[in-house]
Amino acid sequence: MNYILKNLPVRTEKPRASGFTMVMDKGLSIREVENFLSANSDYVDIVKLGWATSYLTKNLAEKIEIYRDAGVPVYFGGTLFEAFVIRGQFEDYRKVLDKYGLQFAEVSDGSISLPHDKKCEFIRTLAQDVTVLSEVGSKDAAKIIPPYKWIEQMQNELDAGSWKVIGEAREGGTVGLFRDSGEVRQGLVEEILTKIPEEKIIWEAPQKEQQVWFVKLLGANVNLGNIAPNELIPLETIRLGLRGDTFDHFLGTHKI
Repeated sequence: MNYILKNLPVRTEKPRASGFTMVMDKGLSIREVENFLSANSDYVDIVKLGWATSYLTKNLAEKIEIYRDAGVPVYFGGTLFEAFVIRGQFEDYRKVLDKYGLQFAEVSDGSISLPHDKKCEFIRTLAQDVTVLSEVGSKDAAKIIPPYKWIEQMQNELDAGSWKVIGEAREGGTVGLFRDSGEVRQGLVEEILTKIPEEKIIWEAPQKEQQVWFVKLLGANVNLGNIAPNELIPLETIRLGLRGDTFDHFLGTHKI
């Protein structure tokens, strides 16, 4: 840090399992990745190449290698997994992971109808070779999943071998965990937390107000995902109480 400020929340250090930040790369160029990492590599834990953008990304292998050289692992968005599965190409998907040397994979069913036992089977299979993140929740705003079903699916997926489960929000933050206005489904989140350990969950929270809500609920070291590259340092200031939204939250008695 560039100077000393007292009484800030203690942030976990990389490699970390809590306070984890997943950034979504929706098509950054090689130069943009280099610039992003020069300013942010200390704060990003993993990068998702959003949905199936990797299919169109130029110089994909080089891009992944740049992230890897900076100590930042990369994985393909869950929609790409679904695109392979719905076409009967799961083994081809595994070959793609191997081709690019990826150590993480996301299993989701937000765009396709997939029996949950089959989804867990995919998790078990992939977990033999890579670290699996699995996403729970639908991308269809009209499909409301009751809290007990979120809990059941998250637990089953963790039992099947998922390292962490991701709460769905899409890149806009208007489905799944959130209402179409972007408002957090507070009762859903609180009920999930009665059964699933918070360190096992990554909450997709692309909007600032959503990030603030989770930091106030669970503290500086909540796991958050779908963060835009240019919003990473702003998120860190929210985590540390150095932005107006959380300025008073961590001060305690240390006030004028």
